[in-house]
Amino acid sequence: MRINNAVARGFANLGVIGVVSVTVLGQGQMLDPALLTKPPIDAWPTYHGDYSGRRYSTLKQIDTSNVKTLTLAWVYRLNASRANAILGGEGPDTPPAGIGNPTVKSTPLMVSGVMYVSAPDHVWALDARTGRELWHFAWKTRGGDHIGNRGVGMYGHWLYFLTPDNFFVSLDAATGKERWHHEVASMKREYFATNAPIIIGRRVIIGVSGDALDVPGYLEARDPDTGALVWRWNTTPRPGEPGAETWPNEDAMVHGGGMPWLPGTYDPELNLYYFGTGNPQPVLTGQSRAGDNLYTCSIVALNPDTGKMVWHYQVTPHDTHDWDAAQTPVLFDGVIDGKPRKLIAQANRNGHFFVLDRVNGQHLVTRPFIDSLNWTQDINAKGQPIGNPAKEASVAGTLVSPNTGGATNWPPPSFNPDTGLLYVGTSQTFSLYYLTDTDPRPQGWAAAERNLANLGSALKAIDYKTGQVRWSRPLAVGPTGSTGGAMGLLSTAGGLLFGNDGGGNFVAYDAATGKPLWHAGLGTNTNNGPQTFMLDGRQFVVVGAGDAVYAFALQQ
Repeated sequence: MRINNAVARGFANLGVIGVVSVTVLGQGQMLDPALLTKPPIDAWPTYHGDYSGRRYSTLKQIDTSNVKTLTLAWVYRLNASRANAILGGEGPDTPPAGIGNPTVKSTPLMVSGVMYVSAPDHVWALDARTGRELWHFAWKTRGGDHIGNRGVGMYGHWLYFLTPDNFFVSLDAATGKERWHHEVASMKREYFATNAPIIIGRRVIIGVSGDALDVPGYLEARDPDTGALVWRWNTTPRPGEPGAETWPNEDAMVHGGGMPWLPGTYDPELNLYYFGTGNPQPVLTGQSRAGDNLYTCSIVALNPDTGKMVWHYQVTPHDTHDWDAAQTPVLFDGVIDGKPRKLIAQANRNGHFFVLDRVNGQHLVTRPFIDSLNWTQDINAKGQPIGNPAKEASVAGTLVSPNTGGATNWPPPSFNPDTGLLYVGTSQTFSLYYLTDTDPRPQGWAAAERNLANLGSALKAIDYKTGQVRWSRPLAVGPTGSTGGAMGLLSTAGGLLFGNDGGGNFVAYDAATGKPLWHAGLGTNTNNGPQTFMLDGRQFVVVGAGDAVYAFALQQ
């Protein structure tokens, strides 16, 4: 296994020499950074389990032959009370009005038998064997959009997370006590933060969220010891920089959005961090921002040491439908046209599946993965969809598929190297897009949407070599009338794919065929990513649903 300079520096700074392990020091947990470069087995140390974004585990104690005996090992219901919590933050003692009960939209981490679960303003440490709460940290928030929190990051003995009111916070993993916090964006400009931090060497990489106002997006690297800013990369260029020619003027590009609001992936050999950028602003209309609007709706590769861009690929030039490209860019090695390639794949919100060479960003495959898609005219020579001007928002209303939620969304897909399939939850939706601001320089959301129909949602398996859907499993109507769609997924060497059925059930599917083999009725769909790990010789499968975390294992 090759370890690049960034990861090697992480070893040195943590005092780790040689052996790949997780060390427990007293009551504290220490994360060896080498675990991040390995498939997750006895730990789940980062958002995707490892750096690749595949959400694939080599564990196979649970397989297609015995999954029917999977049973509930424990359940933890989120305790949001401040009564016995460790408190931090700069907000009032009583939470601002309008903040509801927390739900799990994160992927918990598990290191040395301790699980770390997050929701907006909260982090919990649990005993991964029993679900017993070890500590609870509650952030005293000033407000902000509490749409969700994707998870925590870990470096050595420390945890990191972002808050809806835009603070970057570090905790002691053993005690839950706050080390420090730093404001990373202005809540007055309607920024908010949902990102799960990704740690690469001595860089904690975070992004910002927000598109209520026309504000610029940016990605940051912070020092894990102090939280100080190391570098910032703007998602839209400045005058004179490459890409500036894709905007009409300076005002448009510096207010152009492109929020990097989901965690990316990393190749240690190439030392490249890959992430997707959000939609351009103003949202849903482009009359004030003629051009492709780089680097919005793009897959970007940066050097994590310096923050310098190495390559980019824009999946939706001049987006006018809120189809950001923040979905997980999944890394794997494969064969295209008989040639071994280092690949990166994304099932994009705009309804197309893309495969690129992750060394240089060269386009290899583009193919639609939903049938209802109606917004394109063609695919150009670069593999980019060419939008149909007739499908822009209009005063009278324009019928478009998919809707602003997209053909898929933020919940992470899974790639299984055994089957060569990428699994993703999809929806075939239609909306009317009404142009509500006809000013030459609109601001914010310049159009309104009326959702009309969903022709059906499905769990799909896509062949990375061709983009063809190899199997499709229709999803049920849920308890609230929803038909599911995007979902967090996990595949394993046991031939299994874990996800949901749209109807409030957590399901184990046969990864080769899509046949359901087992289910547990949780009453709500699981849209965050499941995880699996081996602990005391027993394989656990863990998933969040609603306000609870569920752990399953084989009957003993």
